Amino acid sequence: MQAILLAGGLGTRLRSVVNDRPKPMAMVQGKPFLEYVIEGLKKQGIKDIIFAIGYKGSMVEEYFGSGEKFGITVSYAYEETLLGTAGAIRNGARFVTEDSVLVLNADTFYEMDYRRLENLKQDLGLDMALVLRQVPDISRYGEAVLKDNRLVRFNEKSVKARQGTINGGVYLLSKSLIEQIPEGKVSLEQEMIPKWMKEGYQLGGFVNEGYFIDIGVPEDYYRFVEDVEKGVLTW
Repeated sequence: MQAILLAGGLGTRLRSVVNDRPKPMAMVQGKPFLEYVIEGLKKQGIKDIIFAIGYKGSMVEEYFGSGEKFGITVSYAYEETLLGTAGAIRNGARFVTEDSVLVLNADTFYEMDYRRLENLKQDLGLDMALVLRQVPDISRYGEAVLKDNRLVRFNEKSVKARQGTINGGVYLLSKSLIEQIPEGKVSLEQEMIPKWMKEGYQLGGFVNEGYFIDIGVPEDYYRFVEDVEKGVLTW
């Protein structure tokens, strides 16, 4: 299985504590957050990595190089301008040699069995499988809902504070579906997924309960640093 790691964002919310590097390269106990993500992938046999990079992306390439030192194979897909999530996936897809590719946000880690996505996609004949997570208050996000592992609602706003499921930012996409993404700046969450649902593409997934962290804001970055120091992580 190949993986595209989306690492091209500006990381503006984290600039107060990490201002000299891309957000996924924020240092944690002597190594970048992105290396922890890579370690998690490697433990499940995912070693063919495509970095979708933009802002200060050369720092990613300088650190990981050919990938040999880290036991992975690496490709670099640079963005000359911000392409959005879907645009970055399309840009990185030129390095995809398999029928499907795993896509992750490089500034998050969601502990899970990635093969479960692969099995679900195959068993249900899905064009895309994605992972949801349970949160105590969906009003901060857009709600995503599965019924019998099929995606029936996505990114729906709610003013009411209540428990529910939201997008976890982990996807397994068919290469043929990626080819439907137009060139330029395109959002996967705001544009393509709602469009694909409307057009009848087969989208589905599961709710995962594993450890989740998004280091996009300082308090969560510091929480991850603390979790590493405490040995909370299992990868």
